[in-house]
Amino acid sequence: MSRSAAFWAALLLTPLAARGEVTLSGFLQQNTAFNTVAANPDGRHYKWLEERAQIKLDATGGAWRLLAKGDFAYDHLGRKDESELREGYVDYAAGNWDLRVGRQVITWGLGDLVFVNDVFPKDHEALFAGRPLEYLKRGVDAVKLGAYPGFASFELVVAPNFRESRIPDARRFWLYDPMPAVTNRDTVKPGQGDVGLRIYRDIAGYDAALYLYRGFQRTPSMRQDSVTAPMKITFFYPKLSVYGATLSGRAGEGVVSLEAAYYDSRQDGSGSDFTVPNSQTRLLVGYQIQPVEDLSLGLQYYAELMHDYAAYLAAQPAGFPVETRWNHTLTFRATQMLMHQTLRLSLYASYNTSNGDYFINPELRYSFTDRAWGAVGANFFGGKPWGQFGQLSRDDNIYVQVRYEF
Repeated sequence: MSRSAAFWAALLLTPLAARGEVTLSGFLQQNTAFNTVAANPDGRHYKWLEERAQIKLDATGGAWRLLAKGDFAYDHLGRKDESELREGYVDYAAGNWDLRVGRQVITWGLGDLVFVNDVFPKDHEALFAGRPLEYLKRGVDAVKLGAYPGFASFELVVAPNFRESRIPDARRFWLYDPMPAVTNRDTVKPGQGDVGLRIYRDIAGYDAALYLYRGFQRTPSMRQDSVTAPMKITFFYPKLSVYGATLSGRAGEGVVSLEAAYYDSRQDGSGSDFTVPNSQTRLLVGYQIQPVEDLSLGLQYYAELMHDYAAYLAAQPAGFPVETRWNHTLTFRATQMLMHQTLRLSLYASYNTSNGDYFINPELRYSFTDRAWGAVGANFFGGKPWGQFGQLSRDDNIYVQVRYEF
């Protein structure tokens, strides 16, 4: 946490401490992940090797709340200091509206590791390197205004500065690179922020929501200075708008989730620029059920439809991989609790029927006490060399997590 952040936290905490309640909590954690197929591109055999401590400060007083969650970490694989402010915000609640200002983790949509309307930044490296799932979401520095007039609820998010998703480090993961000989590379980030609106309410016992987003793609696209003889590559974040909806509720003995979104590629409306993703329609159907006590199952069907596909094919350079117009993915999750719920066995699997991409994540977690737990799991990847998971086929790993909470 920076000195300025600590100063403002202390300044805001003073009146809260005088009138309300202050709690301090956190954890100590060790996280190791090692390869099972090949060494990293940098020659190391570990995907992740770090010690981490988190301190969480939560202060409430009247209509105000201050929360600060800071991580202090040491990475043995080259990054050294991995400390960061995970979350740090101030809440104010008054009647039928509330306000949150600061760094916050925002989750939209219903998907299980499938993101349709969840347009906020992720840490994909954390997921693929076997870190606890809570590290998949990155916080955004934003103002979030909630209004609850009665007929519906509204959530407006305004982020003055863009924050990208974190992609796997090319020193630790084998990533597909169509032009490995071009080493002169630069990254250009948007000079402005983004805005999103969620409108939600209950309709006949079902939770319904509409989503609007105007900003940028969270993962970069690449543009070379020449198609025939490139000398430089520039990574950039194309302009994007998203219009989506979700619906969820009881269906039989389980819960059904429906999600849809239109991804409007504002930077290339015709689909003729091969460096910019085409507009898409994304669809998700999910079903969760608990057939017996302590066992839960979840299934998802996810589809992507690329618009302006003929223009995409015409613009694609020779030698570049060609995507299909439709992409279909099935996912499955099973979670079994045993030994008075101190032992958790889980399995998550994703398979793309269009290109053979797959991701499998089994995990065993045991709670030694109410404050201490450990987990052992694995990540397995496969598919075509340019696929989301296929490019990681040499990055299979086994991970260990140990945490003590206080």
